[in-house]
Amino acid sequence: MLRKVGLVGGLVLLACLVPGAAQVADEFDEYGGRVGVRRAATGFFRTTRGEGRWWLVDPSGSVFISVGVNRVSLRPRDPRKEKESPYREAALEKYRTEGEWSRAAVERLRGWGFNTLGAGSEGATWGRGMPYTVGLKCTSVVPLGEGCEFPDVYDPAYERAVRRHASRVCRSQASDRWLVGYFTDDDVGWGSAEEGAGSLLAEFLGLDDEAPGRRALLTFLALRHLNIGELNEVWGTEYASFEEVGRTPQVGSHIPRDDVAAFQREVAGRYFQVAHDAIRAVDAYHLILGPQFDGEAPGAVLRAMGEYVDVVSLGCQGTRPPAEQVREIYRVTQLPVLVLRFGFRATEPSGVAEGEEAAGATREERAELYEQFVRDLLALPMVVGYHWVDHTDEAVRDARGRYVGGFGLVNVRDEPYGPLVAAARRVNRDVYRLATGKAASPSGAEDGG
Repeated sequence: MLRKVGLVGGLVLLACLVPGAAQVADEFDEYGGRVGVRRAATGFFRTTRGEGRWWLVDPSGSVFISVGVNRVSLRPRDPRKEKESPYREAALEKYRTEGEWSRAAVERLRGWGFNTLGAGSEGATWGRGMPYTVGLKCTSVVPLGEGCEFPDVYDPAYERAVRRHASRVCRSQASDRWLVGYFTDDDVGWGSAEEGAGSLLAEFLGLDDEAPGRRALLTFLALRHLNIGELNEVWGTEYASFEEVGRTPQVGSHIPRDDVAAFQREVAGRYFQVAHDAIRAVDAYHLILGPQFDGEAPGAVLRAMGEYVDVVSLGCQGTRPPAEQVREIYRVTQLPVLVLRFGFRATEPSGVAEGEEAAGATREERAELYEQFVRDLLALPMVVGYHWVDHTDEAVRDARGRYVGGFGLVNVRDEPYGPLVAAARRVNRDVYRLATGKAASPSGAEDGG
């Protein structure tokens, strides 16, 4: 005969009847941080070191690894190229409204062990109980000059535009505990670090005489070379003054690589300072995640980050983590690293029935690659998170009119790739043990940060 039990006893009995249920529920706090491993709570996300590695710390004080997904969105990846949005059509048919879609999408991602809405995610997904990131795209706030790939960051008009943009975007987010931080840009064109054309030095030399960027460059050259004679000797030129540099052809001349790299660092430093000061003018606490480096982070640019960035954000491609690059970034900056845009294309058609003709990688292979990538990545103690490249397959058709598989967790019909999301769920829920190499032990110690 069963006897009545109290509420606590009933919960204990339920946990026993459903093995692991209570443990899973208790393992993470509301943000996705590791329950029981505490640091000083500030009410916002921040960085810290402990247990032999770097961590993020969530607003409640739990250590946190950012496990994110980019572009949780109903919009096409590139509206200029994609004339249709089959995913949007399928999602709205299924969920009826954008609000219901965003609620369901976030709930599903949480079930798969993700805890961050990455770059490009729609604002409709914010405020749904998952930490999120915001992209500012600072280099896009002013038009670029003809032939220019980088804005004149020395121009007061550029600084004013960044401040206006940051005020408009960041002021409204400044008190939101769910915001992890700001990407200052997508990938930025830092120019070549080699001698000759294609460098920021060559680009700024080509600006108008009165352009602030050219004036800043000439001042840089005058301080670096002391007089025009020294510059002529090093560059192989015959300029009469610094005002003439870059204005008349000089046969056989060359811009030394040391000057190119040094000016690249100067420009990067100005870029980071303007972005930092604009954000901090209206938001004193959220993390500054820097630009999203796309597989390459120039050393001169990394050296310019200094106190202006909290985390280095590195995009990567390939089936293995860019371990040596991550180590080099950390050696130069001593900052934690967030790895972005990792993913493996499904070369089989997206949304077709099982057994139909498919070419290339299988769903099972993508699942295996996901698991191995994360395990190898978290062995790097400076890594504080990883963001999968795309929530949804892009709308690209093959010769037979079928949608070609992409990098999504779900296809254009909003159907999950079963083996991939099963692997993600399994690995994502084990990130804290993987990061420490052991089961995390509860600790009440504060780090004082």
